[in-house]
Amino acid sequence: MRLVRFGESGVEKPGLIDADNTLRDLSGEIDDIAGAVLSRAGLEKLRALDPKSLPKTDPSHRLGPPVAGTRNFVAVGRNYAEHAAETGSDVPTEPLLFNKAVSSIAGPRDGVVIPKGSSKVDWEVEVAVVIGERCYQVTKAEAMDYVAGFCLCNDVSERAWQKDRGGQWIKGKSAPGFGPLGPWLVTSDEIEDPAALELWLDVNGQRMQTGTTADMIFDFATIVSYASEFFALEPGDIVTTGTPHGVGAGMKPPVFLKAGDIVTLGNPKLGEQRQVFAAAE
Repeated sequence: MRLVRFGESGVEKPGLIDADNTLRDLSGEIDDIAGAVLSRAGLEKLRALDPKSLPKTDPSHRLGPPVAGTRNFVAVGRNYAEHAAETGSDVPTEPLLFNKAVSSIAGPRDGVVIPKGSSKVDWEVEVAVVIGERCYQVTKAEAMDYVAGFCLCNDVSERAWQKDRGGQWIKGKSAPGFGPLGPWLVTSDEIEDPAALELWLDVNGQRMQTGTTADMIFDFATIVSYASEFFALEPGDIVTTGTPHGVGAGMKPPVFLKAGDIVTLGNPKLGEQRQVFAAAE
């Protein structure tokens, strides 16, 4: 299934995209794509529905982040071998975890404001997993049973704040709009091989990133299991899993985003995002 949330920010309704790419309204069946709806049992109930029995809705609706109720937005740094090389960093021996503030979450086509005082705003196309059930100290073999599905994430990053302001990457990763998710949540049963997801990202139509999850140093199951060793992941939590090479900070000379730039990114299964970057007023 491809699950979405549509409507104005803060009042999104749950929906799905059917096999004919028609937007269907799920609000008569569930309150939101959150909580128990994301569990194995909850998703089975949705799979049992006939999508064509659900009301069609206007495809021009804004799409919001495809999951609600997120309490923890976890990210993994330097998790692609070529990306670690381009930044001149050592390959981690354990997943390098950090947080993005939940308040950074945005829809896949929402605009992004470049914060006042920032100078090095960068892009990162990533695949995120959405947690479906409470997950604490689970083994690698068990980990993917706790994942509801996958979605795209642009891990927008302010490099000066991330690297030059005394540590704690959350500072450079968490401005409003720095966590676009979606356009949809693709349930795990739809992803035949998570280790073969191709990713791309363009800035103003120029290809900047091309990669595949096959280059991940730590795979999805390892990351979820590892994170769960230290803290509980709850339904709706997001774990975004690193980016391929081609970020602006890795270029010579570095290239960073400015007002008016348009970033697009995608994967054939997970859809596409588009963000227009604007200056702060």
